[in-house]
Amino acid sequence: MSASSLPLTLVILMAELAAGGIWVLLFAQARGQSTDSFIKFCAVMMFVVVGIAFLVAAGVSVDSDVDGYPLRQSAMDGARLSLAALLAASALYAYAALRSHKEVAYAIGGLASVIGVAALVFLSRVVDGPTWGLPLVLASFIIGSLVVGFAGLGMTLGHWYLVTPRLPEKPLRELTGLLFIVLLLQALFLAPPLLLPHDTVDTSVDTEITSNVFFYLRIGFGLAFPALLAWMAYDSAGVKANQSATGLLYIAMVLVICGEVVAKGLMFTSAVPN
Repeated sequence: MSASSLPLTLVILMAELAAGGIWVLLFAQARGQSTDSFIKFCAVMMFVVVGIAFLVAAGVSVDSDVDGYPLRQSAMDGARLSLAALLAASALYAYAALRSHKEVAYAIGGLASVIGVAALVFLSRVVDGPTWGLPLVLASFIIGSLVVGFAGLGMTLGHWYLVTPRLPEKPLRELTGLLFIVLLLQALFLAPPLLLPHDTVDTSVDTEITSNVFFYLRIGFGLAFPALLAWMAYDSAGVKANQSATGLLYIAMVLVICGEVVAKGLMFTSAVPN
């Protein structure tokens, strides 16, 4: 992994947090089983997250390459514009949620979700040059967004159960169960990028991805262990052990975020989205 790739890695990670958080929040709102206070709090929280994502993207300079990994500079302008539009949409979504205008919030949330996909498309275009192609990178970013979205909002929802233990367990079980599923999907997605052809990248890290110790740390601590924690949180929520479930989701959230950082770092040294 190269330190010079960390700024762009942060941009991608924040975009995944922004897009994935909005998708999961809209899902929770559409299910209609979470409390209004949770939806309102998360709507404001996502506005802050999107704002940070936009500021990070606006402040990071993208050159023609990062440590020998070629980049498409022109696509970064589209990513910044998409994040700016997402910031505006998330502000309107938060306002509609706070005012309890549910139908308006659904509509704006749907628009924000589409804009989030557009931001990920542009970011995929920035980095897809040496990889097998745009669809593979975009799929990697979308799955990563869902993972961090379910982990982050699942952990946040757990706090509502700590304050009000008599809440029905179904909403928390849904988010933790879906977190487990998308982690399994992300693990299965490791195979196609490894098998499909890609360019050789001449970077300062001259190691094949399958010979890189960080690749196995990514699998063990970024995928397998968080999946186990998600299942344990799902099981804990089923018996109303909400404090245990929330604690497990805290650890899972930290691990999946670290896993996404390692995954992007590996991509910048191997041209293999993972």
